[in-house]
Amino acid sequence: MENFMISFLKKFTDYPFTVKLEGKEYQIGEGKPEFTVHFKNPISKTALLTSTSLALGEAYMNGDLEIEGDLYYALDHFLGQLGKFSTNESALKKLMHSSVSKKNQQKEVTSHYDIGNDFYKLWLDETMSYSCGYFKNPDDSLYQAQVNKVDYILQKLNLKEGMTLLDIGCGWGYLLIEAAKKYKIKGVGITLSHEQCSEFNHRIEQEGLQDYLKAEIMDYRDLPKSGYSFDRVVSVGMVEHVGRPNYQLFINCVSQVLKDGGVFLLHFISALKEHAGDPWIKKYIFPGGTVPSLREMVSCMAEDNFHIMDVENLRLHYNKTLLCWADNFHKQMEEEKKLFDERFLRMWDLYLNACAATFHNGIIDIHQVLATKGINNDFPMVRWY
Repeated sequence: MENFMISFLKKFTDYPFTVKLEGKEYQIGEGKPEFTVHFKNPISKTALLTSTSLALGEAYMNGDLEIEGDLYYALDHFLGQLGKFSTNESALKKLMHSSVSKKNQQKEVTSHYDIGNDFYKLWLDETMSYSCGYFKNPDDSLYQAQVNKVDYILQKLNLKEGMTLLDIGCGWGYLLIEAAKKYKIKGVGITLSHEQCSEFNHRIEQEGLQDYLKAEIMDYRDLPKSGYSFDRVVSVGMVEHVGRPNYQLFINCVSQVLKDGGVFLLHFISALKEHAGDPWIKKYIFPGGTVPSLREMVSCMAEDNFHIMDVENLRLHYNKTLLCWADNFHKQMEEEKKLFDERFLRMWDLYLNACAATFHNGIIDIHQVLATKGINNDFPMVRWY
């Protein structure tokens, strides 16, 4: 077993590291080791070959694998080599390609977002924004970066007083609240998370915005029959839950509730090329989650006569956002221990740091795509409007 594990790990030579296993030390790669991985228990050959990601992720969750030193630093040096991981997709078929039915996707979304508002409040900022911030200045706080992000999106949408705005996957509602306060728009937010919807409606009452905003539990597939029509549509970090078979359907649904000449901003985690996703993330963090490629989303938009006005990559902003979340998460560990067991907290720590590392390594990107439905000749000619 020892020989197989070491020979398997010898593929990962981009950065040298030390392995501790059964009282012995091994060096992988040439040069001074960048980090140390301590295997308290060996991992089976079958597990490593079926899914390296699942095998290592579960070992870390269970305490069978420890990183000596900084977790993010080690992951940042290791996860750039994801292409060398083994994944037996036929053995993982059910996990990698889950049902895209309404019932199953409702279950998948709530499994992540209904963990509890109290948990998210511990490590998100005051805006309760659970998506990429926008760091206009190097010393911006997480809160400032989230305020910047929402301001930036609202500016891109070119809002005017009295317009109607739909937010698909509205989260806890900060974007729509800011839009109503600053631009006097009328907005609807839809989500599948009962916890988020409840909190958003509470915030609407707190802010006295009942005449401007409402939050609803609604699947995007029900939009065409909702009777709604909007001047603007925004969706931040939601299309990743739709599933590859439904990307075109998602864009179709947006098109059906957006007025001609209307503006659509799609903010989503993206990949350079199409792939099924990471088994560990799918099993433990985002069941059913699939990262689209930029080109497939742009292609789907073209089918519905969306004209792309602007595309921007915010990859390093998400790296920094995740590092802020990971830092907050560590600072709140004593409170988090009152809510969850050690295995869950190790899982969440790994998730935040691993995602930060994958953005830093360019394994995933994050794009904002701005488009008009049909031709809109009144749209500003330069981005800096």
